[in-house]
Amino acid sequence: MLNTIMEAISVALDAEFGDGYEIYIEEISQDMGGHAFFIQCLNPTDRLFLGKRHFRQNQFCIQYFPLSEDDRNRECYEVLERMELCLEYIDVDGPMMGTKMSGKVVDGVLNFFVNYDCFVYRRGEAIPMMEEVSSETHVKG
Repeated sequence: MLNTIMEAISVALDAEFGDGYEIYIEEISQDMGGHAFFIQCLNPTDRLFLGKRHFRQNQFCIQYFPLSEDDRNRECYEVLERMELCLEYIDVDGPMMGTKMSGKVVDGVLNFFVNYDCFVYRRGEAIPMMEEVSSETHVKG
């Protein structure tokens, strides 16, 4: 599920920003220039909700590395506004809403946080049922 959400984030960013921007999911390239995004899931949690339903909380941090050396903060805040709009809903077998969106610029790099939380139904294996059980008891008394 995480890989599907990461791919949907990548598709949404590509649709908004176009081909001039690189998108990294696995790791950051050492020779990476500006105009690049790095997508990572920070702290996924899975909590049993009811029966076989589980509630998954997926917090993502999407880092943006600006191209400009002089106006890094301005460029980061412009990208932040566009990210808020394009990542509000992503397509993961239907629309999935991003929540808890926030962003901050640290050392000239934008860190954008968004949660994509969902319920997951786990299909378990059928528990084998016993055909018949018999028991004998003798009591003295």
